[in-house]
Amino acid sequence: MSDAVTVVAGIPIPSTSPVFLAGVGLHVAAGLVCVVTGAVAMLSRKAVGRHPTFGGVYYWSLAVVAASAAALAAVRWREDYQLFILACLAFAAAWLGRRARRLAWPGWPRWHIAGMGWSYILLLTAFYVDNGRNLPVWRDLPVIAYWTLPAALGLPLMLYALWRHPVVRRPPR
Repeated sequence: MSDAVTVVAGIPIPSTSPVFLAGVGLHVAAGLVCVVTGAVAMLSRKAVGRHPTFGGVYYWSLAVVAASAAALAAVRWREDYQLFILACLAFAAAWLGRRARRLAWPGWPRWHIAGMGWSYILLLTAFYVDNGRNLPVWRDLPVIAYWTLPAALGLPLMLYALWRHPVVRRPPR
């Protein structure tokens, strides 16, 4: 990669290569779909319809995010290897959560909530680690906040769901 930079919406992208920029575009689009569909799935009633539909779109969009993160990190490994690791962990967590539900593991609601919750936290962590220094408010925070704030906010919500959500409290069938 060269030292050339493309700036989009105030965020520097470390390349002018059309192929790299197209990869970043796909990665960003899939990431935005993840953020929206993940939030809709989390906030939807847990029943046939909205929750599994948006959850499925979240899962497959996260697969695109992980694959594109791998391709982008391969080009700039030294700078982006940690983003690749976060993307792999996010997808692995989502895979685990989805698998638990699909195979109806004993206690699957807890596995599902934990897996999907961690995948969302890791997705947001990767975004802030990569872009926090360029975002209003975030740029004023110490770098450690990029790594810890998504979990500090998401973990209490996930723990609440693990203990109190009606799907978890429902006796097994």
